[in-house]
Amino acid sequence: MQLPKSSKEFRSMYLLKEQLVEICKNYNLPHTGSKGQLSQYISDFMDGKSVRVNPKETKKKSEHKILHLDLLIDKNYSNDENHRDFFLNVIGATFKYNVEFMNWMKENSGKKTYKQAVEKWKEINERKKKGEKKEIGKQFKYNQYTRDFFLNNPNLTKKDCIKCWNYKKTIAGNHKYEKEDLQILSKQPQ
Repeated sequence: MQLPKSSKEFRSMYLLKEQLVEICKNYNLPHTGSKGQLSQYISDFMDGKSVRVNPKETKKKSEHKILHLDLLIDKNYSNDENHRDFFLNVIGATFKYNVEFMNWMKENSGKKTYKQAVEKWKEINERKKKGEKKEIGKQFKYNQYTRDFFLNNPNLTKKDCIKCWNYKKTIAGNHKYEKEDLQILSKQPQ
């Protein structure tokens, strides 16, 4: 893939992680990390800055082997099998990890108890049942686009949404849904 003339133009493009990895490999840049890290390596390279790789921290394993409700959440908490089994046992088969809960667990490790974690999961799950929409992270542009597309066009199909998204992501700049995106539906065969 050919790089644009400026890092500003590069940053306005929508690229998949696989494309970023390919660019990094082609220019002998570090090619592991998040999309944000890979984009930063490429931008720094384009701006003539030195490309710095943040050393990866080795994650410590959870200290607790046997979990119970009155125990403080492990300081080295991770979403491992031991924790999954614990939550499945306490909450039941409806338990699934979700981003909001996983973030809450990490923010509250060493501070809150597993009992409070179970209560938090139930609160999050109840809000989901009521149809409350959570905020979508800025790195999930496709998910946000899809939500906004159907909010504005409930009568259109997933196929229509994908056509619009495929068009939108090829354009440099804003990758948020706009009503003008629908023009592509009349230009392409159904």
